[in-house]
Amino acid sequence: MKKSELIKEVAKRSGLSQKDVSKVIESAIEVIQEALKKDEKVSIIGFGTFERVKRAPRKTKIPKTDKEVFIPEGYSVRFRVGKKLKEAVNS
Repeated sequence: MKKSELIKEVAKRSGLSQKDVSKVIESAIEVIQEALKKDEKVSIIGFGTFERVKRAPRKTKIPKTDKEVFIPEGYSVRFRVGKKLKEAVNS
């Protein structure tokens, strides 16, 4: 499902306009991104938790050339599934 399809479905189920739903979803994404930038966890009970995690620097090889490449430390996002979502997917 693409974002535009999500917006249409939420608008249909909620009775709100697609324009209003789009603003809400865009705002929610921005809030989550800003919280992760500040190294805060974002927990949505029943859905899951977004968390910023630090990745250590490492060396890796490019398979085609066997050339070693250094990858500097950086950050990634971890998502842990909530109980309700896990149950919904497994039923």
